[in-house]
Amino acid sequence: QVQLVESGGGLVQHGGSLSVSCAASGRTFSDYVMGWFRQAPGKEREFVASISRSGMTTYYQDSVKGRFTVSRDNAKKMVYLQMNSLTSEDTAVYYCAAAPRPGDSVVVFTAGEYAYWGQGTQVTVSS
Repeated sequence: QVQLVESGGGLVQHGGSLSVSCAASGRTFSDYVMGWFRQAPGKEREFVASISRSGMTTYYQDSVKGRFTVSRDNAKKMVYLQMNSLTSEDTAVYYCAAAPRPGDSVVVFTAGEYAYWGQGTQVTVSS
């Protein structure tokens, strides 16, 4: 069992930056591939980024490549999402998720493969 708690959301201006964090507790954090998803009002939840167990491999949705950076600190049981050049299209509730997977270089981009989810944190980009 893994418990996930996101933090760091808020209101930011168009073109600004924001970092959201996810704290994990419970079983060995480094056993899990971590992912970030988001859900905007009236839209389905969508994949944003994933990071492998070791942190050596990352994968991003095309719309955030070059603007968002996912990272993790296994010693602190934390995963981060640094978001730059934000636009109104990035407004959403952001969720972190954990997927148990073998191997150090695997990433996961399908929501159904994630076993544990946080409660989400709101990110609002004003125009």
